[in-house]
Amino acid sequence: MKKIFALLLAALMLVTVLAACDGGGSGKAGGTINVWSFTDEIPNAILRYKEMNPDFAYDINVTVIATDGGGYQQALDQALQAGGADAPHLFTAEAAFVLKYSQVDAAHLALPYSELFGEPVAPLISAAQIAPYAVELGTRPTDNEVVALPFQMTGSGFIYRRSLAQQIWGTDEPTAIATKIGPGWDQFLVAAQEASDEGIAILAGEGDAWQSIRNSATQPWVVNGRLQVDSVRASYLDIGHALFNNNFTTKAGAWSDPWFAGFSGASERPILGYLGPAWLINYVMAGNAGDTFGDWAITTAPVPFTWGGTWVFANGSATDNVRGGVAELIKWITLDYSETGFQQFFASGNLFAGSAEFPEQAADYAAGKIFKDAVGSGVVLARTDGTLDFLRGQNMNDIFVPAGATASGRGFGPYDETINQAFADQALQYFLGEKSRDQAIEDFKQFIADTLDIPS
Repeated sequence: MKKIFALLLAALMLVTVLAACDGGGSGKAGGTINVWSFTDEIPNAILRYKEMNPDFAYDINVTVIATDGGGYQQALDQALQAGGADAPHLFTAEAAFVLKYSQVDAAHLALPYSELFGEPVAPLISAAQIAPYAVELGTRPTDNEVVALPFQMTGSGFIYRRSLAQQIWGTDEPTAIATKIGPGWDQFLVAAQEASDEGIAILAGEGDAWQSIRNSATQPWVVNGRLQVDSVRASYLDIGHALFNNNFTTKAGAWSDPWFAGFSGASERPILGYLGPAWLINYVMAGNAGDTFGDWAITTAPVPFTWGGTWVFANGSATDNVRGGVAELIKWITLDYSETGFQQFFASGNLFAGSAEFPEQAADYAAGKIFKDAVGSGVVLARTDGTLDFLRGQNMNDIFVPAGATASGRGFGPYDETINQAFADQALQYFLGEKSRDQAIEDFKQFIADTLDIPS
């Protein structure tokens, strides 16, 4: 059975890089730090840190596994439990499952930042001006210790096509558009009708609204061991129904080809906008915009919400012999707000400028294909130019910084991936007329009881 499981994990592995400078096995004086993540973003940043700091006395061994089908979590859980020389020393978790490692199942394995750094972490968080929601999600409730922080700030806005806004309302000015699409979902539905009158879909799909609604809740799905369908999440049944049945969207599922088509204007109907954070622009929209590049702007979302983010952990049971190196890396990634901290490079988009170890990324930066992003430190954001050509020179920080400051982490829970998808599935059956609103809710509750053994 173990052999079969190992083969399955190998099949799920997107990339495994046994790396790091000096031939991996040569063994630098500080030892080897095992880094696990679900994308190459943090591993590449760490390898870039080594390139910029040749005196860093550790080798780096990188494992990257895709999150598809829960592959990353399965492999990470097994590796954390197994321990030994191959156990992760530094690992990451995204917002969808960060609480599993910071607050519930595996939280006891995480090393508190204060212990890792050898100093209180609260003053460091305050000095760097980290958004409260980011700290909330990385805090272990049993001892109120911060065990993880993200490097990104994922407060979100409404990213919209300027030319389409002009067609609908005669203006593309962000403060004016904010009053057209919000605040609140009732006003957003008014805007959806006005867009529809011009043959324009306000969103690619109703699921885009669900992404925003579910992450704007201030109460988790599970309270005192019981499933709660709070009013915020329940409102999606009405908002989504209106979007779906009035054809206010193109009914494209997120990450599908029709969803991507809206970026370049190739969708069946023009799509006014997308709800999301800076990484949606940086990693998804800008590179797929085609001729619409520069025809975009951003304004305040109908409600404050966050989407995504990567939290960085230290493994408490396997970090002793490399603790100094792990501490140095995690502090550089999450809390260093200096001009040479990772967040400054990330916010400016120039981490790989002039890199010999990453020639492709260096070339992309030189060609303007790597973009600025929003980061966790408010200090860095305040001094960084957030203007983007993609947004026709608009400063994205004017929207993303206050969005992050007002967003809450109190609505997140350890079972969000499963519960959110189950609710969306039942909602769609209601939208399609296959069941009533009440039946959709009851079937959702029964599914969660059967699947997760959580009563309502």
